[in-house]
Amino acid sequence: MEVASSANTTSFCVECRDQEASVFCEQCDEDFCEVCHAMLHRTGNRRKHTAKNLRVRGATSDGNGANDNASNKSVTTGSIKGMDDTDDKSLNAAMELDGTVINGSGATFGQWMENRAKYVPLRLDAHERNLLRLLEAALNVSEYTDKIDIISYANKARRIVTQIRDLCAIISGLLVANDYKMGGQLFSEKSVKHNEEFFQQVFEVGRRHKIMNPEKMRSNYGKLMYMLMDSVIPEVEDMLGFSCVIPINTVFEYLKTNNCLELLHDDMIAIATREIGQEFKSRTQINAEVQKKRKAVDMLSEKYSNDRVSRDDIARCLASLSDNHAYLKANRDPCDRMLKYLSQYFNPSKSESGYSLAIMAGRHGHRLTHTHSTQYSYVHQSLCLWREIVHEMYMLWSLSDEDLLSVSPYRLTNTGQGLQRIQQCRGIGGAMHKILHRAQKKSGSWVGSSVVHLGDRNVPNAFMFIDKYNQVSRILTPIVSTLDRIDSLLEDPAIAAYLEESYGGVDRCKKDILYDFFRCGFDGSGADNYFDAGSCIDGRLTSAWNWCSQIEKKKFFPIFLLTGFIGFDGGGW
Repeated sequence: MEVASSANTTSFCVECRDQEASVFCEQCDEDFCEVCHAMLHRTGNRRKHTAKNLRVRGATSDGNGANDNASNKSVTTGSIKGMDDTDDKSLNAAMELDGTVINGSGATFGQWMENRAKYVPLRLDAHERNLLRLLEAALNVSEYTDKIDIISYANKARRIVTQIRDLCAIISGLLVANDYKMGGQLFSEKSVKHNEEFFQQVFEVGRRHKIMNPEKMRSNYGKLMYMLMDSVIPEVEDMLGFSCVIPINTVFEYLKTNNCLELLHDDMIAIATREIGQEFKSRTQINAEVQKKRKAVDMLSEKYSNDRVSRDDIARCLASLSDNHAYLKANRDPCDRMLKYLSQYFNPSKSESGYSLAIMAGRHGHRLTHTHSTQYSYVHQSLCLWREIVHEMYMLWSLSDEDLLSVSPYRLTNTGQGLQRIQQCRGIGGAMHKILHRAQKKSGSWVGSSVVHLGDRNVPNAFMFIDKYNQVSRILTPIVSTLDRIDSLLEDPAIAAYLEESYGGVDRCKKDILYDFFRCGFDGSGADNYFDAGSCIDGRLTSAWNWCSQIEKKKFFPIFLLTGFIGFDGGGW
């Protein structure tokens, strides 16, 4: 076979069926995209399969016949990865830029910031905050899911329409009570469907606020999304007479609408949006950085404001981008800290006496069998994967919003945890496979399963996926905070003596905490079968949550309490 595929024919991957095929496997006799090919041919006999590159470069086809023939020769799976090193380096450089940007002089910085801004929600203004209060008050008294997600013989579309109209009526009443003049203008002579834009804005504000503040609306957000999920059903939308859903307002869309995209390519934006940390800095240094950031915001606001966009609007866009960097610092940095603790206290090649990370299935609740080095790699890879997911959380949340509010139907199923809405998650699924592929390439070899549960009984829909991975920082942050604060306990002589007598000192206490977490928090526990837990991508997080649920039984639990620990539910310290 001389040519693997015609340049004029577009074929799709036989595995995911939504990405253009770029690799042809001779033994499988099938076309794959790069991600699926790497995933399926990573281990076992398939690793020895030979493959061909389906991408034909038109620019080198004339006068370079020898090179074309060479590119079409059979190569091993390991060689496929190196065929486009030049292209991949620039792509990886853009994908792996740190979230807290300090220097914006790079050639790809403007494009990176522009791509980032596409998923960063715009911070709420004063009027939108009033609408948010109306929405939260209405959702607090709504029993939407209690009335809809039940087994009933009544017409479901009619039940949905009734509940949506009731919610809109509550919002209308609260608006009239809060602002009689505005309420009279909107509802005195108009029905609900004639105020389509108003309700669309109210629901969009709630979705946008939740993305920017994951710790808020923890009970009401599910009601809101399930209500909007039902509202896009064609039959329901016809009966309602209007649509409840509009796209989330992002920084990119706002600047694009007002012809201000040049702002994202200004090098000064790196200073105006950076997150100012206080670690190892004096108060004078922090104040100087704050003043520098404030000055950069003022300069950019003055430079890019015009008749359509005021200085305050530009400052709001910059604040929104800065919020994203603050989110990354609060949620992604704990993953980095745990990776540093792992490398600081444990050696991947050899174990210290009494601190071997090796585990065996069936003993002490473990459900996996790993040697010390294998467990070290397993923990390291899991933390790296969580870091990648949290780094792209805004993008994943945007895709989750699209998946939930798509016309793709769902089915109400008893998953063992009550009736849940099981729905396909094509957007989230494609993004997760790319993130997983990137993490696997960085790790070299991969320990455990690569299965990502989406749209099944474990992760029923995109809402559950986002809710699950929002817990990463809630798991790691209390542990990291405890480890950081143990040293401060030495200021009290009595507590210092207690630490020395009961735990052998500060370093030994820290190592005991990490040793227990890295063994028992990554052992496949948390369920009664390997489909719900184990070493799959979601099972790693399940095991960590299982460890958190048993924290009060650990011998070092008093140390957690002494450092201010109150729980893993995100309530604060």
